[in-house]
Amino acid sequence: MFTVPLPRVGTDTAWRDAARRLLAAAIPPEDILWDFEGTASGLFATQTPLPPATRRIKVPQSYVALADTVVWHKDPQRFARLYAFLWRLRYQPGLMGDRADPDLAKLRQMEKGVQRCKHKMKAFVRFRDLRQGGARRSFAAWFEPTHHTVEPTAPFFARRFADMDWMIATPDVTAQFVDGNLSFHPGQPRPDLPEDAAEDLWGTYFCNIFNPARLKVQAMTSEMPKKYWKNLPEARHIAGLIAGAEAKVQQMHQTAPTLAPKRAEAIRRQLKGD
Repeated sequence: MFTVPLPRVGTDTAWRDAARRLLAAAIPPEDILWDFEGTASGLFATQTPLPPATRRIKVPQSYVALADTVVWHKDPQRFARLYAFLWRLRYQPGLMGDRADPDLAKLRQMEKGVQRCKHKMKAFVRFRDLRQGGARRSFAAWFEPTHHTVEPTAPFFARRFADMDWMIATPDVTAQFVDGNLSFHPGQPRPDLPEDAAEDLWGTYFCNIFNPARLKVQAMTSEMPKKYWKNLPEARHIAGLIAGAEAKVQQMHQTAPTLAPKRAEAIRRQLKGD
């Protein structure tokens, strides 16, 4: 039995290297225990050195892209699922194109969940100004991702906010960007971050783009799940906007402009070809 330790930071690289070595040595899935940050326990959770990389393994690029995303899922069995599917690819090279395969369908579902979590992180991280002196501005944010998406998503923030120092703290991993250098550190409890002027700006922006005539609560909560509301400054306005939506629509109808009688008659004749 091979017990493969996997770190929280650099999980994708560590898993990829181990999977290549194990597959090259023809180690079957049932002989591997994937140990993510020491979570494995029991009789077989003993350290066994990985076999050396004896030969090059060719894997479909579509599988590589799939695995690079699924490794960040929260499912404890994600590594075992990926390797079991990789093992099958040795004998079924066309397996990546089989949409009816249940194992592939499960991995695709997990891939979709991670991609959605990355999208939500990009949309719902709210930085606060730390008001520190120096040449570069300094900001921090607290976020609670569904999956382990801090590491693969942080480069997006590094590109977008390259002119400032920032930290994104989560219970899982903390990302820091200081003087142009991105690094990752252990997760932490929610820090006590100061409120700033951006809090009100987010609320003003949200209230101004809210259209009561097009309100669909289910669609809104699907796009902005309630689990994120407690960390969004604009979310404090949601209940009031929903409660007043019907009255606002009626007011909009009552105050809507109408065509002058002569103008309306001229348009009517034009449409009828008079």
